[in-house]
Amino acid sequence: MALSFRSRLEHASVPWVERLNAVPRPVALVVLLALLAAGILAPRPWAGVAFLVVAAFVGWLLFLTWQRLTMPERLMRTAVLALAMAVAVVRIVPAG
Repeated sequence: MALSFRSRLEHASVPWVERLNAVPRPVALVVLLALLAAGILAPRPWAGVAFLVVAAFVGWLLFLTWQRLTMPERLMRTAVLALAMAVAVVRIVPAG
């Protein structure tokens, strides 16, 4: 029997989630803050790449937790994902 896309992604994500859980929370927070700082302070194309990495991480976590979230939690996390994607696009695409 073939597994659904969600099931395959959840199974593939297990080792990554376990590694993430093994990392001390302050270290994970510092990495996230460093990516956000790079997204704010780095030159134009690299700043967008940093925000894309943050958006990909948030999207991955949102996908994995979607079924367990309440509607307000879904809306807030989707808004964070949309904001990160919008900032990434603005930082990557040249003005004008």
